[in-house]
Amino acid sequence: MSRKARINRKTKETSIIVDANIDGKGSYKIDTKIGFLNHMLEQLSKHSLIDLKVQAKGDTHIDLHHTTEDTGIAIGECIKKALRASKGIRRFAHALIPMDETLTRVSIDISNRPYLIWKVKLKVEKLGEMDTELFKEWFQAFSQAAGITLHIENIYGDNSHHIIESCFKGLARSLREALEIDKRIKNKIPSTKGKL
Repeated sequence: MSRKARINRKTKETSIIVDANIDGKGSYKIDTKIGFLNHMLEQLSKHSLIDLKVQAKGDTHIDLHHTTEDTGIAIGECIKKALRASKGIRRFAHALIPMDETLTRVSIDISNRPYLIWKVKLKVEKLGEMDTELFKEWFQAFSQAAGITLHIENIYGDNSHHIIESCFKGLARSLREALEIDKRIKNKIPSTKGKL
């Protein structure tokens, strides 16, 4: 069964179209009108092997909050939709991502019980044009919409760019593993409840 989906999310603040193929090769076409967010979503696609197309327009003349948050929601919804019943997935995964002086740990459970633990401190207020407080908003929106328990901990690091990029790469590598079909249980839900 193909694990692909499309989400078309429109509000008074944003208009976002997302296409995702969980079983892709990590190809991407990202346009959020926010340079640094584009760069992070490209990392997410490349290292998760999820093919990702994102076309976003938002009220960036006000600030970048709505576009950032709604992009997280739309991508999360799209992955959840593509996953369908979650049969056969590995479900749990974690990644330790080094990036120069930085080390970040990301752990996930594709449980349909969204929760975010965010233990990341940044020393600057902006990366590119983005307020750094928006990164927590993106991960919160993504985890809620995707139904994923998501723990992100920056263990150490100095450079804020490296810290945030290691968070996105950690999510990517964790998704790649957790969404993979386990051939031993390929037609079963990975839960004693029989449902996620």
